[in-house]
Amino acid sequence: MNFSEAIKNKALELGFQKVGIAKAEAFSNHKENLEKWIASGRHASMDWIVNRKEERGNIHNYFPEAKSVISVGMNYYTGLNQSNLNSKLKFSNYAWGEDYHAVLKSKLYQFLDWIKKNQPKIKGIACVDTSPVMEKVFAQKAGLGWQGKHTSLITRDYGSWLFLGELIVDIPLDYDSPFIEDLCGSCTACIDECPTNALDEYKIDSNKCISYRSIEHRGPFKVNESELQDWIYGCDICQEVCPWNQKFSVDTSEKEFYPRKEIIEWEDDDWASLDEEGFRKLFKQSAVKRTKYSGLNRNIKENLEKEI
Repeated sequence: MNFSEAIKNKALELGFQKVGIAKAEAFSNHKENLEKWIASGRHASMDWIVNRKEERGNIHNYFPEAKSVISVGMNYYTGLNQSNLNSKLKFSNYAWGEDYHAVLKSKLYQFLDWIKKNQPKIKGIACVDTSPVMEKVFAQKAGLGWQGKHTSLITRDYGSWLFLGELIVDIPLDYDSPFIEDLCGSCTACIDECPTNALDEYKIDSNKCISYRSIEHRGPFKVNESELQDWIYGCDICQEVCPWNQKFSVDTSEKEFYPRKEIIEWEDDDWASLDEEGFRKLFKQSAVKRTKYSGLNRNIKENLEKEI
C-alpha cells in the first residue's frame, strides 16, 4: 500500500465518509467566476469573502508550499426533518447538534498528526469552511462529487448532506480523477422551490437567500428582506427537494450532529421567551452562535409576528 492509499484508509477510519486527493493548483476560471459574483454584489454583506478573495482564488496565496489537497466529506444527515419539530419555527439541520467546525477540525487535526508521524517533514494545514479555500472546487477535482444547481456539492452516495474539510500538504501525492459528470441533468427542483428566487442554475444571490438573511445579515430587515418562511436559522429547502437527497440520504453515525432536545421539543412559546442568557446556555458549542442572540431573536419575532 502506498502513502496516498494509506491516507485514504486513515480518513475513513477517522469517520469521514468521503475522501479524495487533488493537485493544489489555481483555477483561473473559478477565480474569474468568484470575482464576477462579488462584482455583481451577490455576496451581500459578507465582506470576509472580498477581503480574502486573492487567497480563495489561488490556493498558493494562502499556502505557498501547497502541493496536494486532501478533500474529505462527513455525513451529517440524521434521518429527521422539520416535520419532527414541535414548533413551526425551522432550523437548518446542520446546526441541530454540536458545531461542525469543532467536530471536523478535531478529526482533521488527528488526521494531520497521523500524516506527520508517518512523514515528519511534511508541512500541512487543516481547513473547514472558515478558511479561504474553494472547497467545493477541490472536492470535485478530488472526485467526491459535483456542484449542483443549488451550489452545494452532491455525491452519488450521500446526496449533499455533507460537511467538507481539507488537509493541504506540501508534498505531491497520487491524485484522483475529477468528477466530471453533472448528474443534475434537466432537474430544476431546487430553483423552482426556492421561495425567494435566490437560485439560478449553479449560482446563488445571497441577498435573497433565507440562509444568508437569517444568519449573516445584521440588524433589522428592510421591507423586501423579511421573507423567512418560518426559518429562524438557515434554510434547507433546496436540499430537501433535491432528488439525490431524497433517494440517497444515509443516517449519520456521528452522534454530535443529532439535535439538542430543545430543538425537537420546544414549541413557539418557548422560542418566543428565549432570552440572551438562555441563548448562551442552549447554543454553547453550536454553530447557531454565528447569528448571535440579537439575530436569532429578530428571526423568531419576524416569523411569529407574521401570524398575528
